[in-house]
Amino acid sequence: MRWLVGWSSIAASFGTVGAVGARGEGRTVHPVGSQLLWGDPDPLWAVGDWRPDEIRLIDAATTVGAPVTRLAVLGCCGATDEQLRVGLLAARGGALRHLTAWPGSYTAVVQIGRRITVVGDLAGARPVFHTPWADGTAYATAALPLADLIEAQLDIGHLAALLACPDTPEALGDGTPYAGVRRIPPGHALILREGSREITGYEPVASLAVAAPRADPVRAVDGVRDALVEAVRARLTAPRHAPESMPQDPGPVPGMGPADRRAARGGPVPGIGADLSGGSASATLALLAAGLPGLPGTVLGHGTGAGERLIAVTFNDLSTRGHEEELERARLIAANPRLHHVVVPAGDDALPFAGMTVESGVITDEPAPSLVDAERHRRRLAAGSADHFVGHGARQVLDAHPARLADLLMDRRRRDLVRPVAALTRAERPSTHALFIPLAVYRAARRLARTSYRTGLENAAGLLPDAHRFPPDLGTPADASLAALAWSRPGPAARWLTGEALAEVSVRLQEAAIRPNAAQRPGEARARAALARLAADHRILEQAADIRSQRLHAPFLDNQVVRAARALPESLRVQPGARAAILRRVLAGAGIHDLPAGWGAPSQATAASAARAGLRTALPELIALFDAPLLADAGLVEARVVRKALRAAADGEPLPLDGLADLVSTELWLRRLMVRRGTCWTGTAAPRTRAVAGGVLPPPRRTLQA
Repeated sequence: MRWLVGWSSIAASFGTVGAVGARGEGRTVHPVGSQLLWGDPDPLWAVGDWRPDEIRLIDAATTVGAPVTRLAVLGCCGATDEQLRVGLLAARGGALRHLTAWPGSYTAVVQIGRRITVVGDLAGARPVFHTPWADGTAYATAALPLADLIEAQLDIGHLAALLACPDTPEALGDGTPYAGVRRIPPGHALILREGSREITGYEPVASLAVAAPRADPVRAVDGVRDALVEAVRARLTAPRHAPESMPQDPGPVPGMGPADRRAARGGPVPGIGADLSGGSASATLALLAAGLPGLPGTVLGHGTGAGERLIAVTFNDLSTRGHEEELERARLIAANPRLHHVVVPAGDDALPFAGMTVESGVITDEPAPSLVDAERHRRRLAAGSADHFVGHGARQVLDAHPARLADLLMDRRRRDLVRPVAALTRAERPSTHALFIPLAVYRAARRLARTSYRTGLENAAGLLPDAHRFPPDLGTPADASLAALAWSRPGPAARWLTGEALAEVSVRLQEAAIRPNAAQRPGEARARAALARLAADHRILEQAADIRSQRLHAPFLDNQVVRAARALPESLRVQPGARAAILRRVLAGAGIHDLPAGWGAPSQATAASAARAGLRTALPELIALFDAPLLADAGLVEARVVRKALRAAADGEPLPLDGLADLVSTELWLRRLMVRRGTCWTGTAAPRTRAVAGGVLPPPRRTLQA
């Protein structure tokens, strides 16, 4: 786990060795295992196993005695030193957007005198957290260290909202699972001036009074292509790193080659690798990384260099069937001579829900559904490289959320609804119900287009206490699209929460409805919320499935890729197969034209079958996990109800497995948090108690809806 932390206070000397600490003369506090990037009066640390090239410092102070002007960029950033210097000077004048325009995924911290600016990303994969502390404000890129710093208790209301409405930012607000620790929204920056706090957005906000100008689809797609190519190029041009502290190879083992022995030892291979699942997103990144032209110092400009082949990893789930077409597409793509194909077979021990114990696994910053699949992902990533590409986020960045149909109606573009509605109709089985799908979708989109933000949240708040009465959202694509045509809807786990928990989340929505907000179109707002949730889940996956010396790269979540994708016209997004067509154009721009048949076909059909198989296999352990759950102690669920749902889902009843995954991952995270020892801080003034002090859950607030 890697993070940065710092603070701003009124004091002129604070936090470093020999300084006057926050709680008395000569008392200091600093994070464990950290390196100091700059010191008093507003110190900044980098914590964890950062690579040397992942920490870049630029100092623009020209004369002695001039105000401090410096920039720290942590992560993978494709900007040159001169570009960083220009961005620092622009940020000094208030142009923060310049700090987010470079290729890569990174966090930028600017200090101008006593003013500290921490810039978050657009997707939410690199969030920024803050909390009041010692007459000032502490900030970090992880919430748990700040929770340790203030000895925070759990925020049960936030956990309830995370389970009841995970895709609704209005219910979550700026909170975290830790009371007192706040998160800045995606697309915003945190500005600190001697302890005072300000949160400002750096992206322009579109007006709802005038329809957005029609974007040129060809130019928009070319912009996505250029941004994605530059994102991949930024990783390829970075220094290569060999895994550190690898166990010694035991020598020849019958039936095992060198690669098999290395994978068994649990370390990545040096070089560049990528997922190759057969889907369009992972295949695009693998092909770009293997043959991206124009990189200096390589034979024929190939991205992986002279004599070096990209490691393409395909996960073969032997416990489920139905993904043979994806495996065949992956095999055909891997026939590229610049790819070295590695197939990772996995049995029942790598299914979702398998191997979920309190003792195994690491404590993550927050709970997330990816905890259910952490062991599954770790097995795949162990066969990968020191720098490994994953296609996470392509669906949320490039595809159209169903609510965008309402945006088209707001712009009076009814003709653009014909093709997506026709595709939903064809996805249905021939029946009388299918004949009414076009009318039902149009009426739902028109209703959403005519529903104001406040009314939509108030309606959702009124329906939330009865979430357990609604049927599970397990229908056809048309049914799912109809359910998504709303400002807010209950999450899949809401049906198993207690009435008190649902009532408290309902109050949160009612309070959010009357607060001033930056007006957005419903489709745009829902799409950004879905992207933020995916990015948060990806961040937790990086922590849960972390392999030492390995870096996961998700270029689709980079700022410049997200920004280029947002320029795509709505009419292009909602067309069937739009994502595959865009990625095909990206590959064509890089000189890659020969793609296997069926490339771009949907590839999530086997996820549900794997989850159900894993649930059946791990049912005894899951029942034991909910024998006396901490979620029940907090008043969020009833243990009997969850155990009954787990047994019913294992028997094949149509229940939302993603909702059960939310409950299981949250319960597991709580238990790991309770058995955690020690804090993230040391020093004479370090907090003596870790987050969730004493391992005791605070009593839940029994807030009833008025």
